[in-house]
Amino acid sequence: MVLKILRISEVVGMKIFTDSGDYVGVIEEANVFDNKVDSWRVKISRDSNLAGLLSGAKGLIIPHQYVKAIGEVIIISRSAIPVREEIKAPESEL
Repeated sequence: MVLKILRISEVVGMKIFTDSGDYVGVIEEANVFDNKVDSWRVKISRDSNLAGLLSGAKGLIIPHQYVKAIGEVIIISRSAIPVREEIKAPESEL
């Protein structure tokens, strides 16, 4: 098995998908800490199914630990996408 090492400049602009097949957007930049990639800044695409879940956010920071694969595209864990929670008012008892 041959391990292909990519430069960060080769990863910028790559499309990102979740492991469930949802398109997220593209990589804008890498956040590096101690000479290691700590996280990825992602530009959310308007075409993304997840754009509505993110309350109109234009970008997202994905910690590198959620990246499952980097090849022609980047695959991330679905759990890396924050889910907007609806707050329900408690029903009053009559």
